[in-house]
Amino acid sequence: MESTELIAILREVRDRGRARHPQGVPGGNGQSSAGPPEIALADLMPLVHARDSAMGKVAAIGTVNPRKGGIANALVQGWKRLVARVLDWHVREQVEFNRKIVACVDSTLEALTETNRAMVSLGSQLNGRIEELGSRLTAEEKLGEELKDIRSHWADWRFEWEHKLQQNEVQFLRSVADLQGAFQHRTNLMDANYRDAVHAQHTDFTGALARSALDIQQRMWADMERIRLEYERLIYSELRTIRQRTTVGYALACPEKPSETTVGKLKHAPQFDYGRFAERFRGTEEYVKSGQRFYLPHFAGCRSVLDIGCGRGEFLEMMREAGVPARGIDLSEESVALCRHKQLEAETADLFDYLTNLPEAALDGIFCSQVVEHLPPERLPEMIKLSASRLSRNGVIAIETPNPECLAIFATHFYLDPTHTRPVPHPLLAFYLEEFGIGNIEVRRLAPARESMASLNSLPEEFRDAFFGSLDYAILGRKL
Repeated sequence: MESTELIAILREVRDRGRARHPQGVPGGNGQSSAGPPEIALADLMPLVHARDSAMGKVAAIGTVNPRKGGIANALVQGWKRLVARVLDWHVREQVEFNRKIVACVDSTLEALTETNRAMVSLGSQLNGRIEELGSRLTAEEKLGEELKDIRSHWADWRFEWEHKLQQNEVQFLRSVADLQGAFQHRTNLMDANYRDAVHAQHTDFTGALARSALDIQQRMWADMERIRLEYERLIYSELRTIRQRTTVGYALACPEKPSETTVGKLKHAPQFDYGRFAERFRGTEEYVKSGQRFYLPHFAGCRSVLDIGCGRGEFLEMMREAGVPARGIDLSEESVALCRHKQLEAETADLFDYLTNLPEAALDGIFCSQVVEHLPPERLPEMIKLSASRLSRNGVIAIETPNPECLAIFATHFYLDPTHTRPVPHPLLAFYLEEFGIGNIEVRRLAPARESMASLNSLPEEFRDAFFGSLDYAILGRKL
């Protein structure tokens, strides 16, 4: 190979290296001209010089040393060139080997140059990272200084913060309390206004309702009064017709002269509607019941009670409500029929015959209201004796009758009933009871006269109580 070709090849390699490394090859100090001074790079200059020397030697292979001019020298030079050309086949492999070695050295230089560049880049990155870490460290130092100041003043700040928080809480609670008070006041006002409005509406409604009810009640009472009068007229007419038919039938069935016993039993029989008479002058059933309720404790627990002269059955109804077994007798068939209509146990019987037919100690309670004043005075002891004998031990007896101590009874009620014979004073009745084995006698005065006669209130109290006390009295006792 010609030396000129080899030199051209070396120059091409050099130019290519310079083109790839325009900043120049590494310096003699082992650092790149553009690299950071902080990183120490490998020194490649000895390797470059060795490469250049090898390239010079490669270029000299096959050349002939120049000699001075002249025929001899020209012949020698020609001879040398001939020998070199002849030996070219012998050294060709050596030349190729040398070239490969130079190419290997160039590749090594390029690899080392790339390595240096990578190291420079890595150094730049490390420098940037170090600068970043330095800035962060500086910031952390500043933050540490600030935290040091915060730590030194933390206790004061915390105390002030808690104090302000407490003040804010107090102000907040006061605001809430004020709002709650205002809300409660407004609620109370609304509630009061609502209550006043409802009360006014209720008052108007109740007033209108009362007026309407009063008007309806007045019309109803007027209609009831009219119906009552018509009903009483109808009853009176029907009862009068029935009595007339009964009297005619009895006269036709018994034309003979009645016996003395029959006359004795019928001579006091009223010739009028006694039920209507009792309704008018004694009072309604509700009124009679209200006056007899004080007897309930005395008959509580009794197992067999007899009502002598049961009438309309007020006492029997009261005993049934209290759960006390009781039955009644009466001379009036109309009264007995009324009691049976109320599903009360009653029968028509004369009290003397009925008590005579009862076994002794068959009763533990006897009630007799407004009856003894109808009996002949001579038969009253007999009635008390029979009643006492039919009571069991500790049996109770209660007798109610008009009070003759009250003078007002003679001016008003006693003589209204034509079947009354004579009043019975309570000392006489108590004597009869004691005579036939009744003890624990108690007298109760009933129906004060001043309640039905307002004019008695003008009398002195002692005089009024002595002569115008109670219209009736009740005497109670127990079998000894």
